[in-house]
Amino acid sequence: MAQFANLSVSGKTVLVRVDFNVPLDDDRNVSDDTRIRAAIPTIKSLVDRGAAVVLMSHLGRPQKKKLDDGKLDKNKFSIAPAAKHLSQLLGIPVSVAVDVVGPDAVAKRKELKPGQILMLENTRFKVGEEKGDAKLGEKFATFGDIYVNDAFGTAHRAHASTTLVANHFDQDAKAFGMLMDKEIANARGVLDNPTSPVVAITGGAKVSDKVLLLEKLLDLADDIIIGGGMAYTFVKAKGGDIGTSLVELDLLDKALEILAKAEEKGVGIHLPADNVCAQEFSPTAEAKVFASGEIPADWMGLDIGEKAQAQFDKVLSNAKTVLWNGPMGVFEFEKFAHGTTSVAKSVAAATKNGAYSLIGGGDSVAAIVKAGLEDEVSFVSTGGGALLEFLEGKTLPGVAAIEV
Repeated sequence: MAQFANLSVSGKTVLVRVDFNVPLDDDRNVSDDTRIRAAIPTIKSLVDRGAAVVLMSHLGRPQKKKLDDGKLDKNKFSIAPAAKHLSQLLGIPVSVAVDVVGPDAVAKRKELKPGQILMLENTRFKVGEEKGDAKLGEKFATFGDIYVNDAFGTAHRAHASTTLVANHFDQDAKAFGMLMDKEIANARGVLDNPTSPVVAITGGAKVSDKVLLLEKLLDLADDIIIGGGMAYTFVKAKGGDIGTSLVELDLLDKALEILAKAEEKGVGIHLPADNVCAQEFSPTAEAKVFASGEIPADWMGLDIGEKAQAQFDKVLSNAKTVLWNGPMGVFEFEKFAHGTTSVAKSVAAATKNGAYSLIGGGDSVAAIVKAGLEDEVSFVSTGGGALLEFLEGKTLPGVAAIEV
């Protein structure tokens, strides 16, 4: 594998897999450009070094959300809004092919000159993309002399544009982009050489989504904070009352097993001391606070309470390494977002106090950004599922395809 800075790109066409799977508002404007901005250093470097750049990315799930007639909704899922936003950020034109690897894409690629940028249409418009079709990967490869993967957010998928395409480039003609390099270096730093005390914060809806991560963290962390919906499975397993809160009854034994292993290894498990609850899942529902394990039968936990916020802040104040993946509550409802925002502030404070902090997962990142603290933590990952699998110790296909 070549190093990005050492690639000889002048006068050549570089095919770059980016992750522009970004949210769009009702007017089809980009509403959160974090991922686009993260890819700019790689793109700008290639342009400045005299390369013609062909970008490819997916956006949404067009194959699963087709129109009533069974056809793709090419307007709703077009990559064009992302390309337009990139053009505005860079201050240079970004042309868009009307197809993925069809006649228009081929013609525009042939016309592309050094310093110019072309964006292929949504890679998931092709059925073979998500299936990891080898022929589609080979077709993608014809759009560049050099391949650069800068899409960490999709590195855990063996898709045609992330993995299969790399098989058609020699070792000296494929590399990670600048973002991908940083993502891997930061994740490996936490796994391989963290400074103790290590505090891991896990949240989100389900324990089942985080079992492998929790088991990995038992060998890595000094303390594990568990919030969000997954906390209620642990509280229930310990005999607490959780009302109608989210719970995975089939994982109660697994929760007890994790708690037992943590105690054996001397790892502190911190469940919320109190919870902000409601009787209905609604942004306007009446909220009341109940102690952990004492939620009435007709109430559900939707956020952590002030005691829990202070409890978690105390744990984080001593941290030297912080890993955060998952919100503390129903973050999309303003009334139940305070716990997640509080943790964001605590992580930023710990960072200011000398801790290294790695943030990953959509809601965790959104919380940091919403609080205006993204520049006050060490690294904000663009990968949710990819970071989770990397931290679990899994080999990511998109990483292996470049490193092998």
